Amino acid sequence: MIVETLKVYVTVVEQSNFSRAAEILNLSQPSVSQHIRNLENEFGVKLMHRSPHRVKTTEAGDILYKRAKQILTTYEAAKEEIHLLRGEVTGSLKVGASFTIGEYILPHLLAEFVLQYPHVDIQAKIANTDEIAQAVRANELDIGLVEGNVEYKDILVTPPFMEDEMVLVAPRNHPLSLQKIIEPGVLQDQVWVLRENGSGTRAFSDQFIGELGLCIKRSFIFNSNQGVKEAVVAGLGLALLSRWVIRTELESGELCSISVKGQRFARYFSILLDPKSSDTMAVKMFIQKLRQFKM
Repeated sequence: MIVETLKVYVTVVEQSNFSRAAEILNLSQPSVSQHIRNLENEFGVKLMHRSPHRVKTTEAGDILYKRAKQILTTYEAAKEEIHLLRGEVTGSLKVGASFTIGEYILPHLLAEFVLQYPHVDIQAKIANTDEIAQAVRANELDIGLVEGNVEYKDILVTPPFMEDEMVLVAPRNHPLSLQKIIEPGVLQDQVWVLRENGSGTRAFSDQFIGELGLCIKRSFIFNSNQGVKEAVVAGLGLALLSRWVIRTELESGELCSISVKGQRFARYFSILLDPKSSDTMAVKMFIQKLRQFKM
């Protein structure tokens, strides 16, 4: 069916790589190459310039990519409308989430969603906030779920769907662990464990440290919440983490929470959408489920 060939073509263009496209589509690389050759034979033109590491479209290839996207969108809309006649929600849903949401909330949300809408084909991606925003901009995701601020003008940021409590945590043998409430000045010249740049958790930590004018004695950078959490448990320093991430460790006493006088640590989880993308029924139902979801 030509629709399948166009899906292969669009994926190759968006990934700029045959191997990555084959992996995403669960096809062999020779099969992907054959789909592209079939299209080039049908149109009688070269659609792509191939190199060992990258694929670049020709002028004809750019035209086909644009039209192929329109055809696939129309096809999916028609399929959805036909299935809706039978009361079914179908189609595909590509959802991305930043680490806190992706590791602690998204799995439970998807379990509920799949139970209600078993015919929706779902792909999930977990990355930091900036990477999820970039994927939404590139039309690689239908929807992004992130913490922190996103300031791209070409992305639609909807009202928050959940508040997230952030917690200042210390190792149980840290000098501050015995003090349940501290003055902000006590945090001067401390060692901090931080997430990488581009992370919503890092942005929150940077904002807190900046607003209080804190000097950092030393910092350790990890690119996952799990890494930060384990580093604090091991005694490397202080960190600001979502309560979702450290609930078990707080209950077991491996980590100690510290309150800072006059400070409330909270942020919000938001939904990112590409306003240029079609608003499919699967996306609409997922957002509806998201706003009703409770843990």
